[in-house]
Amino acid sequence: MTYREMLTSIVNGTINEEVMEKAAERLEKLDAENEKRKNRVSKKALENEPVKESILGILGEEPKTATEIGSEVGISTQKASALLRQLVNDGKVEKTDVKVKGKGTQKGYFVG
Repeated sequence: MTYREMLTSIVNGTINEEVMEKAAERLEKLDAENEKRKNRVSKKALENEPVKESILGILGEEPKTATEIGSEVGISTQKASALLRQLVNDGKVEKTDVKVKGKGTQKGYFVG
């Protein structure tokens, strides 16, 4: 039975044992594909690992803003913010609110 035949049977309401077996096979295949995709590391993520290590190298116990970190590492503030969020999610960096003169409150990042 082809995938199209299976779907046609479902639409027509003629679900039999063969259709159920084909659907179960297709679900297993989808689950395997999803698991493989979930465990794959993208090229961009691999490129960002050295940058994350650089960020960890400049962080201490005193909080720094994404702007300061981006300037020190040589990346944009936006990229620094994105990588810092990842580091926070991984539990490697902590964040807190920091008052910045003339700018109000911003997020500060530090190694805890």
